Amino acid sequence: MKNKKMYGVSISLLLINLAAIMERADENLLPSVYKEVSEAFNASPSDLGYLTFIRNFVQGLCSPLAGILVLKYDRPKVLAMGTFCWALSTAAVGISLEFKQVAFWRALNGFGLAIVIPALQSFIADSYTDGVRGMGFGLLSLIGSLGGIGGGVLATVMAGQQYFGIQGWRCAFILMATLSAIIGILVYMFVVDPRKTISNIQDSSDRYRLRDSLINRTSSNSSSIWFESWNAMKAVMKVRTFQVIVLQGIVGSLPWTAMVFFTMWFELIGFSHNSTAVLLSLFAVGCALGSLMGGLIADRLSKIYPHSGRIMCAQFSASMGIPFSLFLLRVVPQSIDSYLVFAVTLLLMGLTISWNGTAVNAPIFAEVVPMKHRTMIYAFDRAFEGSFSSFAAPLVGILSEKMFGYDNAAIGSLPKALALSKGLLAMMAVPFGVCCLFYTPLYIYFRLDRENAQMQSSKGTKLIDDL
Repeated sequence: MKNKKMYGVSISLLLINLAAIMERADENLLPSVYKEVSEAFNASPSDLGYLTFIRNFVQGLCSPLAGILVLKYDRPKVLAMGTFCWALSTAAVGISLEFKQVAFWRALNGFGLAIVIPALQSFIADSYTDGVRGMGFGLLSLIGSLGGIGGGVLATVMAGQQYFGIQGWRCAFILMATLSAIIGILVYMFVVDPRKTISNIQDSSDRYRLRDSLINRTSSNSSSIWFESWNAMKAVMKVRTFQVIVLQGIVGSLPWTAMVFFTMWFELIGFSHNSTAVLLSLFAVGCALGSLMGGLIADRLSKIYPHSGRIMCAQFSASMGIPFSLFLLRVVPQSIDSYLVFAVTLLLMGLTISWNGTAVNAPIFAEVVPMKHRTMIYAFDRAFEGSFSSFAAPLVGILSEKMFGYDNAAIGSLPKALALSKGLLAMMAVPFGVCCLFYTPLYIYFRLDRENAQMQSSKGTKLIDDL
């Protein structure tokens, strides 16, 4: 099956990136209107944290399902299925009347994201070769971040308005759900799975990948889908590099989950909805550009130091989270007069702390397992990281309330902002440091696992040649 192009650009990659835009926009919707949701449902910071927790926990728990589904169905079908699921749940949040209803639909939202994200990552991994895979993931993150910025800005700006007598934040959810459903339909109709594309096979490494895929499809015809899934799970879980990256990811994803409170924190300081939207947009732009920049730097370093270049990039990026967290949350005065300092800090912070996922983790995963196990390894990574990092958001709320004195009934918002910033700092600075240390074993294991994966691919190629 041939992958069609429009003005020289692959339609499949174009639609996949549109799906990434909507996925990131959907993730940013609720955190952008935490303040309004808190007022609408009389919810405390810990209650809001539980909404993020339940979505992330369900997402992590259900992520292995993506690895199972792609063994039986083409990835465009799996992506469309997940997109429709999160579109439905997003619209339902917008019309919910009770906090319990919001919690239920956020759980379903996590189920949809659990199916989509690993399939997206493996799609990109199969669309690029080893030497430029960091750029591929960085580009996906950059384009997806546009959706995150758009979703956050849209929800934040609309939150303070009313449209046809309906609260603005509810309208934002319904609008985003409609756009997501449209993208899901387009993905289902026009995206071609890279495993079906033969026209892009230009060198021996690509031929090995295709043959590896053929071996997988041959074996799946002679055994049950559950038996094949079980074998894939066992193969992925035994990879030492996977174990190390998951371990650091469990800790390293805590700060990113805690950052969902940034919108509420800035609004408690006294910034308007529009000012807060600009600040968070600058941070999102920094993260987007940092992901691409980190991917390009890691690609270049991996050519000079094949077995350690990406790891060095990971440790640098994780370590930069410590000084930036301290400066942002404790050094900069929590006042609207510090707007410019906040803006510059958030931009630089985003540029430096956002390398790990696109420049390091995702490209390394693609190199330490055969092609047939790629979706499974991304799925299990999300399963472990998502499940454990989901505790960060409620922990920020609990720490802010129980340890640092956040009082929802208190008069004035500055004491609340100070308490919330202390809770955020506790869930950011320390995990960033631990994450940096946890990357160290990769200097030993990555090379061994990479060579083992190459050996398995060469064995598979020989089996196909003998047929």
